[in-house]
Amino acid sequence: MIATESGASTGVTETEVAIVGGGMVGLTLALALDQAGLAVTVLDAAPPAAQLDARFDGRASAIAFASFRMWRALGVADRLAGDFQPIEDILVTDGRLADGLRRGGPSALRLHFDRRELNDGPEGEALGYMVENRASRRALLDEVTARPGIQLIAPARVAGAIVDADGVTLSLESGGRIKASLAVSAEGKGSSLRKMTGAKLVAWRYNQTAIVCTIKHERGHGGVAHEYFLPAGPFALLPLTQNRMNIVWTEKSQSAQALLAMSEDNFLAELRRRAGDFLGDVRLEGPRFSYPLGLQLADRYIAPRLALVGDAAHSIHPIAGQGLNMGLRDVAALAECVADAVRNGLDAADFTALERYQAWRRFDNVALAVSTDAFNRLFSNDFGRVRLIRDLGMAAVGQIGVARRFFMREAGGANGDLPKLLRGESLAA
Repeated sequence: MIATESGASTGVTETEVAIVGGGMVGLTLALALDQAGLAVTVLDAAPPAAQLDARFDGRASAIAFASFRMWRALGVADRLAGDFQPIEDILVTDGRLADGLRRGGPSALRLHFDRRELNDGPEGEALGYMVENRASRRALLDEVTARPGIQLIAPARVAGAIVDADGVTLSLESGGRIKASLAVSAEGKGSSLRKMTGAKLVAWRYNQTAIVCTIKHERGHGGVAHEYFLPAGPFALLPLTQNRMNIVWTEKSQSAQALLAMSEDNFLAELRRRAGDFLGDVRLEGPRFSYPLGLQLADRYIAPRLALVGDAAHSIHPIAGQGLNMGLRDVAALAECVADAVRNGLDAADFTALERYQAWRRFDNVALAVSTDAFNRLFSNDFGRVRLIRDLGMAAVGQIGVARRFFMREAGGANGDLPKLLRGESLAA
């Protein structure tokens, strides 16, 4: 059920879990908890229609194959039929800018990941699945509205929160109140509830901006994702349906503003300098977007009756396309911990269950954040000897099958102690 804040009750609405933030992470958590039999209320500041508009953010996400298993288990993948592009291969290489007689595009030494090496997963499992964010939001919203155990109130803004022995009460700007056993922040980097956990932040900004756009191209992409490491930052071409690619182009912030101000023809000329001409003629489909890049880590994810998931807990560089997947892995772990507690007759906010969630996810998230930061610093330069060493290193890893498969499974979210949903299993009792 979807209600607006003005249409919500001005009294007290009781629920087991209140989720603040109705983006992809928050809605996935709502579905997971509903599958486990809990009553859930989602509060989001943006009206659903706004998030489905093509001008909302322009991004697409690489959904790791373990994350996609969870979406299958929750009924979301079926609603994405025709909207997702399997990633068949990934090519990672140092890139080059076309200059004079030199062609743009990848160097000769590269790291190649092939889905055919993932032969221990479900039949037909790809390396990942590219989905435009608005398509993912639409599928999640459709599934959420089909579940009577989930109430979505949007737009709704939380004005305050009070935690006591009986629960947590969220006050809405409209005057209404939501009382829950557990409140979860899925609000993103600017989380208001995070302050109540007492979490301290480690954060810094990169002098980089991500330019995001979608191109339509003449030649087929074959389901191949490309990531070129250029001196200013990584340049990714990610395959979409209907002979399109999503571009995530990292540039120094000052240069990014100049690129965004260019005419379409000049912008595409600069794009071809980096990508080469293997796609044939290209044109922009939709507007260009930009996002400043940084890293942000909370030192704790929990407090009594409170938990953080997704960007509320961690935000990293997009170099490996793992930001959303980290949040979805948080969802799988938190939902299982809460579901197990309730099945054992405990409160949904049982602190031992919350501590289990934090222990399950924090180390992995910090390790990935540190790794992406190090890779960005290592590859975002054009020092000749460094370039040669890293090219040789990528080529060497590419020759070692065990190493290739490890990195594919790591990127797919399939290493380590997996929650049930990431194995494709249901949380239903």
